[in-house]
Amino acid sequence: MIQKQKKLDNSSIAGRINRIQPSATLTISAKAMELRAQGLDIISLSQGEPDFDTPEHIKKGAIKAIDRGATKYTAVDGTPELKEAIINKFSRDNNLIYKPENILVSSGAKQTCSNLFQSVIEEGTEAIVVSPYWVSYPDMVILTGGTPIILKTTRQNNFKPTMDDLKSLLNDQTRLLMLNSPSNPTGFTYSENQYKEIGEVLKDFPNVIIASDEIYEHIYWGKEKYFSFAEACPDLFNRTITINGVSKAYAMTGWRIGYCGGPTEIIQAMKKIQGQSTSNASSISQAASTSALNGSLDCVVSMVGEYKKRHHYLFNTLKKINGFKLQESSGAFYAFPEVVGAINHLNLSGDIEFSKYLLEKAQIAVIPGSAFGAPGHIRISFATRMELLEEAMDRMKRAVE
Repeated sequence: MIQKQKKLDNSSIAGRINRIQPSATLTISAKAMELRAQGLDIISLSQGEPDFDTPEHIKKGAIKAIDRGATKYTAVDGTPELKEAIINKFSRDNNLIYKPENILVSSGAKQTCSNLFQSVIEEGTEAIVVSPYWVSYPDMVILTGGTPIILKTTRQNNFKPTMDDLKSLLNDQTRLLMLNSPSNPTGFTYSENQYKEIGEVLKDFPNVIIASDEIYEHIYWGKEKYFSFAEACPDLFNRTITINGVSKAYAMTGWRIGYCGGPTEIIQAMKKIQGQSTSNASSISQAASTSALNGSLDCVVSMVGEYKKRHHYLFNTLKKINGFKLQESSGAFYAFPEVVGAINHLNLSGDIEFSKYLLEKAQIAVIPGSAFGAPGHIRISFATRMELLEEAMDRMKRAVE
Protein backbone atom coordinates (compact mmCIF):
# COMPACT_ATOMS: atom_id res chain seq x y z
CA MET A 1 0.00 0.00 0.00
CA ILE A 2 1.39 3.37 -1.03
CA GLN A 3 1.09 5.94 1.69
CA LYS A 4 0.63 9.55 0.64
CA GLN A 5 3.28 11.86 1.94
CA LYS A 6 1.98 14.63 4.14
CA LYS A 7 2.17 18.06 2.62
CA LEU A 8 4.94 20.01 4.27
CA ASP A 9 4.15 23.32 5.91
CA ASN A 10 6.79 25.65 4.52
CA SER A 11 5.32 28.84 5.95
CA SER A 12 8.06 29.17 8.55
CA ILE A 13 10.78 28.70 5.94
CA ALA A 14 9.10 31.22 3.64
CA GLY A 15 8.82 33.59 6.58
CA ARG A 16 12.55 33.32 7.26
CA ILE A 17 13.38 34.00 3.61
CA ASN A 18 11.10 37.04 3.60
CA ARG A 19 12.94 38.40 6.64
CA ILE A 20 16.38 38.36 5.04
CA GLN A 21 17.68 41.13 2.81
CA PRO A 22 19.73 40.96 -0.40
CA SER A 23 23.43 41.54 0.23
CA ALA A 24 23.95 45.31 0.28
CA THR A 25 27.54 44.97 -0.91
CA LEU A 26 26.50 42.93 -3.95
CA THR A 27 23.53 45.25 -4.65
CA ILE A 28 25.65 48.41 -4.62
CA SER A 29 28.41 46.77 -6.65
CA ALA A 30 25.85 45.63 -9.25
CA LYS A 31 24.41 49.16 -9.46
CA ALA A 32 27.90 50.59 -9.95
CA MET A 33 28.59 48.12 -12.77
CA GLU A 34 25.25 48.99 -14.36
CA LEU A 35 26.03 52.72 -14.34
CA ARG A 36 29.53 52.05 -15.64
CA ALA A 37 28.02 50.04 -18.52
CA GLN A 38 25.95 53.13 -19.35
CA GLY A 39 29.17 55.06 -19.87
CA LEU A 40 29.43 56.81 -16.49
CA ASP A 41 32.87 57.08 -14.88
CA ILE A 42 32.02 55.20 -11.68
CA ILE A 43 34.73 54.56 -9.10
CA SER A 44 33.63 51.55 -7.05
CA LEU A 45 34.87 51.49 -3.47
CA SER A 46 32.18 49.00 -2.52
CA GLN A 47 33.48 45.48 -3.05
CA GLY A 48 35.59 43.51 -0.57
CA GLU A 49 37.88 42.06 -3.18
CA PRO A 50 41.66 42.47 -3.59
CA ASP A 51 42.64 44.33 -6.74
CA PHE A 52 45.77 42.20 -7.11
CA ASP A 53 46.06 39.12 -9.31
CA THR A 54 46.46 35.67 -7.79
CA PRO A 55 50.24 35.06 -7.35
CA GLU A 56 51.93 33.04 -10.07
CA HIS A 57 53.05 30.07 -7.94
CA ILE A 58 49.43 29.52 -6.89
CA LYS A 59 48.17 29.59 -10.47
CA LYS A 60 50.90 27.14 -11.45
CA GLY A 61 49.70 24.79 -8.72
CA ALA A 62 46.27 24.79 -10.36
CA ILE A 63 47.70 24.25 -13.84
CA LYS A 64 49.74 21.27 -12.64
CA ALA A 65 46.60 19.78 -11.09
CA ILE A 66 44.76 20.11 -14.40
CA ASP A 67 47.68 18.56 -16.29
CA ARG A 68 47.77 15.52 -14.00
CA GLY A 69 44.01 15.04 -14.30
CA ALA A 70 42.97 16.08 -10.78
CA THR A 71 39.53 17.02 -12.09
CA LYS A 72 37.32 14.52 -10.28
CA TYR A 73 35.27 14.61 -7.10
CA THR A 74 37.28 14.78 -3.89
CA ALA A 75 36.32 13.85 -0.34
CA VAL A 76 33.54 16.14 0.90
CA ASP A 77 35.78 17.67 3.57
CA GLY A 78 38.77 18.31 1.30
CA THR A 79 41.79 16.58 -0.24
CA PRO A 80 44.34 15.04 2.14
CA GLU A 81 46.99 17.40 0.74
CA LEU A 82 44.99 20.55 1.43
CA LYS A 83 43.89 19.38 4.87
CA GLU A 84 47.53 18.71 5.76
CA ALA A 85 48.47 22.20 4.54
CA ILE A 86 45.68 23.70 6.66
CA ILE A 87 46.78 21.74 9.74
CA ASN A 88 50.35 22.99 9.23
CA LYS A 89 49.11 26.57 8.74
CA PHE A 90 47.11 26.53 11.99
CA SER A 91 50.11 25.11 13.87
CA ARG A 92 52.64 27.48 12.30
CA ASP A 93 50.66 30.72 12.44
CA ASN A 94 48.27 30.26 15.36
CA ASN A 95 49.72 27.56 17.65
CA LEU A 96 46.52 25.53 17.14
CA ILE A 97 46.84 21.75 16.85
CA TYR A 98 44.27 19.90 14.77
CA LYS A 99 43.89 16.45 13.22
CA PRO A 100 42.33 15.74 9.79
CA GLU A 101 38.93 15.01 11.38
CA ASN A 102 38.98 18.55 12.84
CA ILE A 103 39.22 20.22 9.41
CA LEU A 104 36.55 21.03 6.82
CA VAL A 105 37.19 22.65 3.42
CA SER A 106 34.25 24.49 1.85
CA SER A 107 33.42 26.64 -1.17
CA GLY A 108 34.43 29.85 0.56
CA ALA A 109 34.39 30.97 4.21
CA LYS A 110 30.79 32.07 3.61
CA GLN A 111 29.75 28.44 3.18
CA THR A 112 31.81 27.56 6.25
CA CYS A 113 29.77 30.01 8.31
CA SER A 114 26.51 28.75 6.84
CA ASN A 115 27.42 25.13 7.60
CA LEU A 116 28.32 26.05 11.15
CA PHE A 117 25.14 28.03 11.85
CA GLN A 118 22.99 25.18 10.53
CA SER A 119 24.88 22.74 12.76
CA VAL A 120 24.60 24.52 16.12
CA ILE A 121 21.64 26.92 15.90
CA GLU A 122 18.01 25.86 15.85
CA GLU A 123 14.60 27.44 16.26
CA GLY A 124 14.25 29.07 19.66
CA THR A 125 17.97 29.58 20.19
CA GLU A 126 20.06 32.72 19.81
CA ALA A 127 23.37 33.77 18.27
CA ILE A 128 25.16 36.92 19.42
CA VAL A 129 26.58 38.97 16.56
CA VAL A 130 28.86 41.93 17.27
CA SER A 131 28.02 45.05 15.26
CA PRO A 132 29.27 46.46 13.00
CA TYR A 133 29.05 42.99 11.45
CA TRP A 134 29.64 41.43 8.07
CA VAL A 135 26.31 41.78 6.29
CA SER A 136 25.53 38.04 6.01
CA TYR A 137 25.91 36.95 9.65
CA PRO A 138 22.44 37.94 10.96
CA ASP A 139 20.59 36.67 7.89
CA MET A 140 22.40 33.33 8.05
CA VAL A 141 21.20 32.99 11.64
CA ILE A 142 17.63 33.82 10.61
CA LEU A 143 17.70 31.11 7.92
CA THR A 144 18.40 28.49 10.62
CA GLY A 145 15.32 29.54 12.56
CA GLY A 146 17.46 31.10 15.29
CA THR A 147 17.44 34.70 16.44
CA PRO A 148 20.40 37.03 15.87
CA ILE A 149 21.08 39.13 18.98
CA ILE A 150 23.06 42.24 18.11
CA LEU A 151 25.85 43.27 20.50
CA LYS A 152 26.34 46.95 19.70
CA THR A 153 29.67 48.76 19.87
CA THR A 154 30.77 52.36 19.30
CA ARG A 155 33.43 54.14 17.30
CA GLN A 156 34.67 55.77 20.50
CA ASN A 157 35.46 52.29 21.87
CA ASN A 158 37.14 51.19 18.62
CA PHE A 159 34.07 49.03 17.89
CA LYS A 160 34.89 46.59 20.71
CA PRO A 161 32.11 45.29 22.98
CA THR A 162 32.10 45.98 26.70
CA MET A 163 31.99 42.93 28.94
CA ASP A 164 28.90 44.28 30.72
CA ASP A 165 27.06 44.45 27.41
CA LEU A 166 28.16 40.92 26.51
CA LYS A 167 27.06 39.53 29.87
CA SER A 168 23.67 41.20 29.54
CA LEU A 169 22.93 39.29 26.31
CA LEU A 170 24.13 35.82 27.30
CA ASN A 171 21.46 33.41 28.54
CA ASP A 172 20.38 29.76 28.41
CA GLN A 173 19.20 30.17 24.79
CA THR A 174 22.56 31.49 23.54
CA ARG A 175 24.28 28.96 21.28
CA LEU A 176 26.92 30.98 19.48
CA LEU A 177 29.03 34.14 19.65
CA MET A 178 30.24 35.43 16.27
CA LEU A 179 33.56 37.30 16.24
CA ASN A 180 35.46 38.74 13.27
CA SER A 181 39.03 40.08 13.44
CA PRO A 182 40.36 42.01 11.58
CA SER A 183 36.83 43.21 11.06
CA ASN A 184 34.79 43.66 7.95
CA PRO A 185 33.68 46.51 7.87
CA THR A 186 35.78 48.41 10.45
CA GLY A 187 39.30 47.07 9.97
CA PHE A 188 39.78 46.91 13.75
CA THR A 189 41.52 43.91 15.32
CA TYR A 190 41.06 42.27 18.72
CA SER A 191 44.13 42.14 20.95
CA GLU A 192 45.14 39.14 23.04
CA ASN A 193 43.88 40.84 26.22
CA GLN A 194 40.52 41.74 24.66
CA TYR A 195 40.04 38.11 23.66
CA LYS A 196 40.99 36.96 27.15
CA GLU A 197 38.34 39.27 28.66
CA ILE A 198 35.70 37.75 26.38
CA GLY A 199 36.96 34.28 27.22
CA GLU A 200 36.58 34.90 30.96
CA VAL A 201 32.93 35.86 30.48
CA LEU A 202 32.22 32.81 28.30
CA LYS A 203 33.60 30.35 30.85
CA ASP A 204 30.33 30.76 32.77
CA PHE A 205 28.31 29.80 29.67
CA PRO A 206 29.55 26.32 28.66
CA ASN A 207 26.90 25.80 25.94
CA VAL A 208 28.08 28.76 23.84
CA ILE A 209 30.18 28.01 20.75
CA ILE A 210 32.64 30.69 19.64
CA ALA A 211 32.90 31.28 15.88
CA SER A 212 36.04 33.25 15.08
CA ASP A 213 36.13 34.52 11.50
CA GLU A 214 39.79 35.25 10.76
CA ILE A 215 39.64 35.54 6.97
CA TYR A 216 41.62 38.84 7.07
CA GLU A 217 44.26 37.45 9.45
CA HIS A 218 47.26 38.18 7.23
CA ILE A 219 46.03 41.60 6.09
CA TYR A 220 47.23 43.15 9.33
CA TRP A 221 49.77 45.85 10.14
CA GLY A 222 49.23 46.37 13.87
CA LYS A 223 52.17 46.80 16.23
CA GLU A 224 51.11 43.89 18.45
CA LYS A 225 51.27 40.23 17.40
CA TYR A 226 48.10 38.99 15.75
CA PHE A 227 46.21 36.48 17.91
CA SER A 228 43.62 33.91 16.97
CA PHE A 229 40.81 33.65 19.54
CA ALA A 230 41.57 30.00 20.37
CA GLU A 231 45.25 30.88 20.72
CA ALA A 232 44.47 33.63 23.24
CA CYS A 233 41.90 31.48 25.07
CA PRO A 234 43.25 27.91 25.02
CA ASP A 235 40.73 26.84 27.70
CA LEU A 236 38.01 27.44 25.09
CA PHE A 237 39.79 25.62 22.25
CA ASN A 238 37.24 22.77 22.27
CA ARG A 239 34.37 25.25 21.93
CA THR A 240 35.90 27.36 19.16
CA ILE A 241 35.48 27.09 15.39
CA THR A 242 38.34 28.98 13.73
CA ILE A 243 37.29 30.11 10.25
CA ASN A 244 39.70 31.18 7.53
CA GLY A 245 40.31 30.93 3.80
CA VAL A 246 42.51 31.97 0.91
CA SER A 247 40.23 34.56 -0.70
CA LYS A 248 41.48 37.79 0.86
CA ALA A 249 45.13 37.28 1.78
CA TYR A 250 46.10 35.50 -1.46
CA ALA A 251 43.79 37.47 -3.81
CA MET A 252 41.82 34.30 -4.60
CA THR A 253 38.20 35.43 -4.21
CA GLY A 254 37.04 33.66 -7.37
CA TRP A 255 38.66 30.36 -6.42
CA ARG A 256 36.09 29.95 -3.59
CA ILE A 257 37.98 28.12 -0.87
CA GLY A 258 37.31 28.54 2.84
CA TYR A 259 38.20 26.25 5.69
CA CYS A 260 37.87 25.83 9.42
CA GLY A 261 39.22 23.91 12.38
CA GLY A 262 37.13 22.86 15.35
CA PRO A 263 35.75 20.12 17.59
CA THR A 264 35.26 16.79 15.81
CA GLU A 265 31.54 16.53 16.59
CA ILE A 266 30.72 19.95 15.11
CA ILE A 267 33.01 19.51 12.12
CA GLN A 268 31.39 16.18 11.28
CA ALA A 269 27.93 17.74 11.51
CA MET A 270 29.05 20.52 9.16
CA LYS A 271 30.46 17.88 6.81
CA LYS A 272 27.06 16.14 6.70
CA ILE A 273 25.32 19.39 5.78
CA GLN A 274 27.86 20.17 3.08
CA GLY A 275 27.58 16.60 1.77
CA GLN A 276 23.87 17.17 1.12
CA SER A 277 24.33 20.61 -0.47
CA THR A 278 27.46 21.26 -2.53
CA SER A 279 29.64 18.26 -1.68
CA ASN A 280 33.33 19.01 -2.17
CA ALA A 281 34.87 22.32 -3.16
CA SER A 282 36.48 22.56 -6.62
CA SER A 283 39.34 20.08 -6.98
CA ILE A 284 41.44 22.58 -8.95
CA SER A 285 40.84 25.36 -6.42
CA GLN A 286 41.90 22.98 -3.64
CA ALA A 287 45.15 22.27 -5.46
CA ALA A 288 45.78 26.00 -5.88
CA SER A 289 45.02 26.58 -2.19
CA THR A 290 47.48 23.86 -1.21
CA SER A 291 50.17 25.74 -3.14
CA ALA A 292 49.13 28.97 -1.44
CA LEU A 293 49.28 27.63 2.12
CA ASN A 294 52.49 25.67 1.56
CA GLY A 295 54.23 28.55 -0.20
CA SER A 296 55.98 31.68 0.97
CA LEU A 297 54.04 34.60 2.46
CA ASP A 298 56.25 37.09 0.58
CA CYS A 299 53.51 37.78 -1.96
CA VAL A 300 51.03 38.48 0.86
CA VAL A 301 53.49 40.77 2.66
CA SER A 302 53.92 42.76 -0.55
CA MET A 303 50.15 43.23 -0.97
CA VAL A 304 49.70 44.16 2.69
CA GLY A 305 52.37 46.84 2.29
CA GLU A 306 50.22 48.46 -0.39
CA TYR A 307 47.06 48.18 1.71
CA LYS A 308 48.84 49.87 4.61
CA LYS A 309 49.89 52.82 2.40
CA ARG A 310 46.33 53.20 1.13
CA HIS A 311 44.94 53.02 4.67
CA HIS A 312 47.21 55.79 5.87
CA TYR A 313 46.35 57.94 2.87
CA LEU A 314 42.60 57.44 3.38
CA PHE A 315 42.76 58.07 7.12
CA ASN A 316 44.68 61.33 6.68
CA THR A 317 42.35 62.46 3.88
CA LEU A 318 38.97 61.48 5.34
CA LYS A 319 39.59 63.06 8.73
CA LYS A 320 39.94 66.44 6.98
CA ILE A 321 36.52 66.22 5.28
CA ASN A 322 33.87 68.18 7.15
CA GLY A 323 31.43 65.89 8.95
CA PHE A 324 33.68 62.78 8.88
CA LYS A 325 35.04 61.11 12.04
CA LEU A 326 37.23 58.00 12.20
CA GLN A 327 40.13 56.30 13.93
CA GLU A 328 43.07 54.46 12.43
CA SER A 329 42.52 50.73 12.02
CA SER A 330 45.04 47.90 11.75
CA GLY A 331 43.78 45.40 9.20
CA ALA A 332 41.56 44.33 6.30
CA PHE A 333 41.11 46.88 3.49
CA TYR A 334 38.25 49.09 4.69
CA ALA A 335 37.74 52.51 6.21
CA PHE A 336 34.55 52.95 8.22
CA PRO A 337 34.04 56.65 8.95
CA GLU A 338 31.13 58.09 10.88
CA VAL A 339 29.45 60.58 8.53
CA VAL A 340 26.57 61.95 10.62
CA GLY A 341 27.92 65.49 10.34
CA ALA A 342 28.07 65.30 6.55
CA ILE A 343 24.58 63.79 6.39
CA ASN A 344 23.18 66.62 8.47
CA HIS A 345 25.10 69.25 6.48
CA LEU A 346 23.55 67.96 3.24
CA ASN A 347 20.11 67.62 4.88
CA LEU A 348 19.87 63.94 3.98
CA SER A 349 17.83 61.30 5.81
CA GLY A 350 20.67 58.93 6.67
CA ASP A 351 23.61 56.87 5.48
CA ILE A 352 21.59 55.06 2.78
CA GLU A 353 20.56 58.32 1.14
CA PHE A 354 24.09 59.64 1.63
CA SER A 355 25.51 56.62 -0.25
CA LYS A 356 23.02 57.19 -3.07
CA TYR A 357 24.03 60.86 -3.12
CA LEU A 358 27.71 59.95 -3.53
CA LEU A 359 26.86 57.50 -6.32
CA GLU A 360 24.72 60.00 -8.25
CA LYS A 361 26.59 63.25 -7.57
CA ALA A 362 30.19 62.11 -7.25
CA GLN A 363 29.98 58.79 -9.12
CA ILE A 364 31.54 56.93 -6.18
CA ALA A 365 30.11 53.63 -4.91
CA VAL A 366 30.36 53.00 -1.15
CA ILE A 367 28.28 50.81 1.21
CA PRO A 368 25.95 52.43 3.80
CA GLY A 369 26.78 51.53 7.39
CA SER A 370 23.17 50.44 8.03
CA ALA A 371 23.95 47.27 6.07
CA PHE A 372 26.47 46.40 8.79
CA GLY A 373 24.24 47.33 11.71
CA ALA A 374 25.90 50.75 12.13
CA PRO A 375 23.72 53.60 10.82
CA GLY A 376 25.49 56.89 10.30
CA HIS A 377 28.63 55.31 8.80
CA ILE A 378 29.84 54.26 5.36
CA ARG A 379 32.26 51.52 4.35
CA ILE A 380 34.97 52.48 1.90
CA SER A 381 37.06 49.70 0.38
CA PHE A 382 40.63 50.67 -0.47
CA ALA A 383 41.28 47.49 -2.43
CA THR A 384 41.89 49.60 -5.52
CA ARG A 385 44.74 51.54 -7.13
CA MET A 386 46.05 54.63 -5.34
CA GLU A 387 45.33 56.93 -8.28
CA LEU A 388 41.67 55.88 -8.21
CA LEU A 389 41.52 56.43 -4.45
CA GLU A 390 42.96 59.93 -4.88
CA GLU A 391 40.42 60.77 -7.59
CA ALA A 392 37.60 59.33 -5.47
CA MET A 393 38.61 61.39 -2.44
CA ASP A 394 38.72 64.57 -4.54
CA ARG A 395 35.20 63.85 -5.78
CA MET A 396 33.97 63.02 -2.29
CA LYS A 397 35.40 66.19 -0.80
CA ARG A 398 33.75 68.34 -3.50
CA ALA A 399 30.41 66.53 -3.15
CA VAL A 400 30.32 66.84 0.64
CA GLU A 401 31.73 70.33 1.11
